Amino acid sequence: MPDSAPRDATPADLPALLALEAQFPGDRMSARQYRRHLASPRARIRVAERDGTLAGASVLLFRAGSATARLYSIVVDPARRGQGLGRRLLDDAENLARARGCTRLRLEVRADNPAALALYEGAGYRRLAALPGYYEDGGDGLRLEKALPTPP
Repeated sequence: MPDSAPRDATPADLPALLALEAQFPGDRMSARQYRRHLASPRARIRVAERDGTLAGASVLLFRAGSATARLYSIVVDPARRGQGLGRRLLDDAENLARARGCTRLRLEVRADNPAALALYEGAGYRRLAALPGYYEDGGDGLRLEKALPTPP
């Protein structure tokens, strides 16, 4: 079955989202957080499917009156890494932010995650700040941002 474009998540996706989160240590989103974001007009949860199964997801947050959107999370099934899903979800998040009138997209990433850093920096994100001890396990983070020019 071919890949589909990222789509909005629904409550029916919750079990698959939680199963995807369970594959990663620490800083996982809970069912309660997902339900809250699914119901919020200031959040978009998007899912990407491959071969008919949920293979990745993103959570994008908007703040009233702000031109900066926040990419809260991108998660890709470890068995599906290296297939372009992370980049598809990132491009999708940028397009959604632009559509909401945002001119910047900001995110935090673990400083010890070279694959994620390569994805973000390769897509034009620049480092804004180091975040010592940012993650629940004491891991350091980095805050990144990208300007989102409107398409010609």
